[in-house]
Amino acid sequence: MGDTAITKTTTAGSASAPGPASATGTVTTAGQRVTTAGPGPGGIPSGTGGIPPSAAPAPDATPGPPLLPAARRADAHPDGPANSADSADSANSANCADSALTTPITPHDPCAHGFLPERPPVRSLIGTWTRLDTMARAAAIAPDREAAVALVERARRAGELAALRQRVSRLSLRNAEAAAMRVAVIAVSCGWCGIDPQAPAARAVADEAFLDLWAAIAHRIDHDQFVALPTLALHNWAPERKPRRHIPIDQLARTESLVPIVRWAPEGQPLSRLDRLMLAATRLEAHGIWLFRLAETLAGRSPDDSSTPTALRRLVRVQHALRGQLLAESAELSAAPATPQQRAVLGALVAQSALEPPVLQAADAVLGIGARRLREGRRQLLRRHLPAQHRAWLSAMDRHCAPVRTLAHRGGPDAAVYREAQESLIALRRTYTALVQAAARPTATPLTRAA
Repeated sequence: MGDTAITKTTTAGSASAPGPASATGTVTTAGQRVTTAGPGPGGIPSGTGGIPPSAAPAPDATPGPPLLPAARRADAHPDGPANSADSADSANSANCADSALTTPITPHDPCAHGFLPERPPVRSLIGTWTRLDTMARAAAIAPDREAAVALVERARRAGELAALRQRVSRLSLRNAEAAAMRVAVIAVSCGWCGIDPQAPAARAVADEAFLDLWAAIAHRIDHDQFVALPTLALHNWAPERKPRRHIPIDQLARTESLVPIVRWAPEGQPLSRLDRLMLAATRLEAHGIWLFRLAETLAGRSPDDSSTPTALRRLVRVQHALRGQLLAESAELSAAPATPQQRAVLGALVAQSALEPPVLQAADAVLGIGARRLREGRRQLLRRHLPAQHRAWLSAMDRHCAPVRTLAHRGGPDAAVYREAQESLIALRRTYTALVQAAARPTATPLTRAA
């Protein structure tokens, strides 16, 4: 109180004015002075990272995202500095448990980094959790499901799964998400991606000790249906080389060469089609940051607002750029190797509707149409694989963008722009579906060799 003084000044134009908002804050505490600044014009970083300048929203017509608080959430760095994330869990377990109980919850802001995690995923687990790391890497390259199930049974007999189950509550949120990715890899490798770990019927299908670990991690991250692409892709990547300076995570995923943390292909061999599909989905999310910002722009706008068709035209350009990104990925993916087990994993995920990229769900929340008009039940089926805060944001976009969607029943140039945005989303979905089909296609068939 006596030794703390806080001064904050905010200057912003009116909601309809094209000028960007600026905000500065100065916090003086016990002789230390910290100055924070709001986002740049339009809330957009200076580098587009692969999206053409014409596709990026212009700062004069796209309002900036909500100002982020001066201090990040307590769980933004749950393990302290970046290098301390790999310290021994015996030393950090008490601190992680305390922070898990005291971490404040703040609303999710997709304008900051979309649905990507706030920090790059954990490359390797430490302490007792190295057993889960080793098990996931072995299950991913198992020749078939029976071999992957045998790995789980061996870990149960050795007491490793029970030991991990007892330590779940000590994990920080970031490390719990890393553990969830590895559990998801094991589950799909064993053919268990469509089961509920807490259902009694699951005990007759999957290993009971593994189900207990699975359910405990799902409770820790507050996400039951995490065995899907958002976990398998967005939490399974790392830059091939460490960047020289700190850059936003979406820019990191756009500009750096990415490698999977848990590979579906053995070490020393080329990346498989499944590896490349997951990395392509991660890059798609990173490039799709512009789509999230345009969604925030269109939220609550009247269809008669002069800025609405401008934002829709930019949405069309962004979706065309995302489609070009997928087309650029297709050549390398089609040339990559694929094993029958990897195709079986991909087929199981497709059967569970677990391969829908979050950025496409965000576009559907704005425009209300995908490859075909989705029924509400179908839409919720796709969204169940996202964390609760992401599902809440999509539901809010459903409500706030409803006025813009009334353009579908009108005529005139504004309605034509809206329909063009719908058509570009349909083309984007078809391109992504073709990429998934290319990943699931056999590498060579007798008919191809005969031809």
